[in-house]
Amino acid sequence: MVTPDTPTPFASRPADDVVDERLVLRDRLMLAVLPHVAFDGWSAAALRQGAADADMGAAQLAALFPGGVADVVAQFSDWADRAMLAQLAGRDLTTMKVRARVTLAVRVRLELLAPWAEAVQRASSFLALPTHAGLAARLLYRTVDAAWYAAGDQSTDFNYYTKRALLAAVQTATVLYWLSDRSPDHADTWAFLDRRIENVMAVGKGIATLSLPKLSSLKGWGGLVPSPLRFSRHLRQRA
Repeated sequence: MVTPDTPTPFASRPADDVVDERLVLRDRLMLAVLPHVAFDGWSAAALRQGAADADMGAAQLAALFPGGVADVVAQFSDWADRAMLAQLAGRDLTTMKVRARVTLAVRVRLELLAPWAEAVQRASSFLALPTHAGLAARLLYRTVDAAWYAAGDQSTDFNYYTKRALLAAVQTATVLYWLSDRSPDHADTWAFLDRRIENVMAVGKGIATLSLPKLSSLKGWGGLVPSPLRFSRHLRQRA
């Protein structure tokens, strides 16, 4: 059954060349909010100040984001996904292995978010709250689905879900590592990402060789990739 919270695979979303005026306005307002998040967090105050900067009134703010702060956080994540895909579309990925494509997707998205690291930190804490668990899962799914889509994933079987589940763990862990990384040009983050992707590929190859009755043998493999739930708890402690 499809519900409002059901994630929409990237491949089934509207084409990029379809002009969505409402999307343009939502992006403009969301980007105007970001500078205020560092001081006021993801709050109604930040939204009001962003709306004022974008020359929008309270009525337009409510019309564009009827769900308030949660809607703007979701727009921030969606904007980052679309920006990532736009960047990747301008690169020749055909000569790259799948592992390199997926790694590049995660890295490009973080590089695009670098000017808004404080907003990412606060969004992560916001989404780590139990009341936002559904939204957090939906946004994470869309991000990893977009990354696999950009990498040229054509799977439609069990591998479709395992690939996204494994990359979700990598995405969550890498974002948290990146937020704490003070190395030059985030070199430590990219090394961390490479190691996590290597683990994912090892697990993925193992899964591909298993038949469904043998999936119980994966019980001990969970330690190879970090748990998104564990990192969510860590974020709540830091908030």
